[in-house]
Amino acid sequence: MNKSNFDKEVPREDELYLVSPCLLGIPTRWDGGQCLAERLVKLAARGKVIPFCPEAAGGLSIPRPEAEIMGGDGHDVLDGKDRVVSIEDVDVTPEYLRGAQMGLELAGKYGVKVAILKAYSPACGSRKIYDGTFTETLKPGQGVMAALLTRNGITVYSENELDQISELSEG
Repeated sequence: MNKSNFDKEVPREDELYLVSPCLLGIPTRWDGGQCLAERLVKLAARGKVIPFCPEAAGGLSIPRPEAEIMGGDGHDVLDGKDRVVSIEDVDVTPEYLRGAQMGLELAGKYGVKVAILKAYSPACGSRKIYDGTFTETLKPGQGVMAALLTRNGITVYSENELDQISELSEG
């Protein structure tokens, strides 16, 4: 992969979080929508968030046809055993891999140790993802970027797990 602008770590005293921009109210979801999580907006207002959408960064449009991992999960995609396919039967695996790599590089540059990503996404799902049938059926697994971040020692949470992050816990 070519050298990117993200290749040098930027030292920071404050912990930064890599966050799916759709969780900040930015319309980056596949359908052009967003999924605002107020606690994350408050964290962003304190300068502690790096918004990053791997699908958009990887070259996919907003909106875009929905996509799912066929059969396995993000680890299988990273290992070349599975692929990400749109509902229109277009293989979008290269875009997902490119976006995941860019997210990892950005996290490395800023010393990110925790990512908060959109639940169930084929890129960002942290614990469960859709099963590849486009029927909204969930299965255990991680999305492509979530898997890559996890493999590189970054802890990944979804918006459903904010109480597990001490800085965001509501009690």
